[in-house]
Amino acid sequence: MGLLSNGIDREELKPGDHIYSWRQAFIYAHHGIYVGQGKVIHFTQGPAGQDNNGVFIISSSSPPQFLDDHPCPRCGGGDTSRLNGAAVVLSCIDCFVSGGVDLNLFEYGVSQSYFLAKVRGGTCTLATSDPPEDVLHRANVLLENGFGFYDVFKNNCEDFAIYCKTGLLVIPTTSRAGQSGQAASLGAAAMGIISSVACLATRFRGLVAVSSGVYYCLSRLASDIGVRSDVAKVAVERLVAHHTSAPVWD
Repeated sequence: MGLLSNGIDREELKPGDHIYSWRQAFIYAHHGIYVGQGKVIHFTQGPAGQDNNGVFIISSSSPPQFLDDHPCPRCGGGDTSRLNGAAVVLSCIDCFVSGGVDLNLFEYGVSQSYFLAKVRGGTCTLATSDPPEDVLHRANVLLENGFGFYDVFKNNCEDFAIYCKTGLLVIPTTSRAGQSGQAASLGAAAMGIISSVACLATRFRGLVAVSSGVYYCLSRLASDIGVRSDVAKVAVERLVAHHTSAPVWD
């Protein structure tokens, strides 16, 4: 159990596991749901700069191999549902990890102390996972119907995997930006840096550093879907219907 991750061998994976792979020296990670037979269902964005129905996409990675003109010889690019400039994809583990450095297991039902001990967000949650059969059902339904717009802060690959595992969604009308752990982690770190720089010239630099660290930890905890009050359990069929009808939280 590392401070950053929870590494796992491919042979240990079980259908319904939420897995992730770090990119770019642990700056961010790509998340997905392992469905067995060496395959992963995951949510990805279009190329950087693509217009997403009026929203300019900031891409967190280069266009993946399974969406380009040279599909993987092992999975052939897999099954894909494309909606609103984003895609839910079924691909082999090699394509899922492509560009990454490792494979890790996202942890559910952890304690607050364990959660706060993790240096980075996007590795665990206090929320508990539903049974594997429910997880796989949600993932496969979304593979057929999509997961809506891709948003690096509010609706990304980690949000997709967490929804598949828990069925929980943040209610948009009241939520803060950044549902997922890694988005909340980056936001908290940015605010901590800003406050530290602003107080750098004071005599209380040590206190400022400690305060920034406390803010970082508590902000991450407050954003975790396992403790937030602005979430709802939403059936995947209602979520899919939301793409073409009224909001699912009505």
